[in-house]
Amino acid sequence: MFEQEVKEMIIDVLQLEDISPDDINAEEPLFVEGLGLDSIDALELGVALQKRYGISLSADSEDTRRHFASVRALAALVETQRKQ
Repeated sequence: MFEQEVKEMIIDVLQLEDISPDDINAEEPLFVEGLGLDSIDALELGVALQKRYGISLSADSEDTRRHFASVRALAALVETQRKQ
């Protein structure tokens, strides 16, 4: 699973200095509740995912919203895209 790697990338990309990977629950929402990220954070994460893993994302896609729901969902996306 790429969950740990995704957690570290979120912390690195968004410069969340007061959070460690262990503080992030893989099943909690990334936006509003949970980690409390916003749309700017989503954009930065999307760019980082595209650069690091070559993943293509559509900004207004319902699938993209689902993938960004939690660390676990993002990790599953990375895993699926890497196998293609």
